[in-house]
Amino acid sequence: MEKVDWNKRYIDADTPWDSGSPSQELKRFLNRGLVKPCRALELGCGTGTNALFLAQAGFEVTAVDLSEEALRQAKAKTEKAHVAINFIQSDITALANLGEPFPFVFDRGTYHIVRSLNLAGMQKMLASMIAPDGLYLVLAGNGNEDAPPDKGPPRVTSAQMCAELEFDSFDLVSLEEAHFDGVKIDGKNFTPLSWTGVFRRRRSNR
Repeated sequence: MEKVDWNKRYIDADTPWDSGSPSQELKRFLNRGLVKPCRALELGCGTGTNALFLAQAGFEVTAVDLSEEALRQAKAKTEKAHVAINFIQSDITALANLGEPFPFVFDRGTYHIVRSLNLAGMQKMLASMIAPDGLYLVLAGNGNEDAPPDKGPPRVTSAQMCAELEFDSFDLVSLEEAHFDGVKIDGKNFTPLSWTGVFRRRRSNR
């Protein structure tokens, strides 16, 4: 995969994935009651929309992104809302010690990029950042999408997701087809097919 200058994308506002509204799949997940307000980590938080939503729902949020500009916008957004979020600029595969592992980790569109660059680093990070019995909610581009490959996010098959994320001490809880909401390409609304995956870290290896 060609390396992307994510900071420039945010400076140029070339961010069709940045809807400005909380993810409908994140809302649906919380409505299922699988996780209550707790310490939460968001991977690839962008301009902080979902991190802010989680914080306002009572979660203690740490949010990570590679782009300095994205985090600048995220901090401005949260300061305006008078909400405290711990924002960190980092490659998610090179995170520093963030304290105790998190009971909940959310990822809207980061795994499907990082998997092609450093899957082993992604897996190592998830294993260290997610607490035993903790949940990982991941939204990824769906390989069943029939739009041209250059339209929408990178795509992954269900078999690939299970092979890559149901590893070591992780079990699949659910994997469902959905759509990314709030995406605009060439000024037009687009709802790319996606996967909504939920994985749980086991208390110990079998």
